[in-house]
Amino acid sequence: MTTPLMPKATAVWLIDNTALTFDQIALFCGLHPLEVKGIANGDVAQGIKGMDPISNGQLTRSEIERCQEDPTSELQIADSKREIPAGKPRKTTKYTPLSKRQERPDAIAWLVRNHAELRDSEISRLVGTTKPTIQSIRDRSHWNISNITPTDPVTLGLCTQIELDEIVAKAARREQRPQADE
Repeated sequence: MTTPLMPKATAVWLIDNTALTFDQIALFCGLHPLEVKGIANGDVAQGIKGMDPISNGQLTRSEIERCQEDPTSELQIADSKREIPAGKPRKTTKYTPLSKRQERPDAIAWLVRNHAELRDSEISRLVGTTKPTIQSIRDRSHWNISNITPTDPVTLGLCTQIELDEIVAKAARREQRPQADE
């Protein structure tokens, strides 16, 4: 079961307009029973306008009546009349916390040494760095090259093992293609 669109506003409306128990409202709205009691007392959710779950299709009047007659039954959210498509996850630049930024060159050095088949763009996407940084580590001209110790990026927490495996497998497939043509 999913919770209603605006749980507190729905709880306010259900408290004001129905004879449902606090437990029923709390269970339906995904709130704690004490929070629902606080809404009823006016301590919580002051100024929140109640939202009618019947008019927006989240509940039916018959469902409310059924639960008012039997205080032990649970409200069931109504099936949506329209299918709302899930949004595509947006690709964003990978943020690395300040505490992990000094570890990036270690991860790049490990990737360059252990997975030479990876392109700079793949390493950049995986670790969240720039191509000039990768190139400076490849040709050993990085300003801090003497202190860089190659370390697995998964161990450092810069990527997941699944992400690393996917990129390495993709690079391995790319390496196999030219050999198949010969």
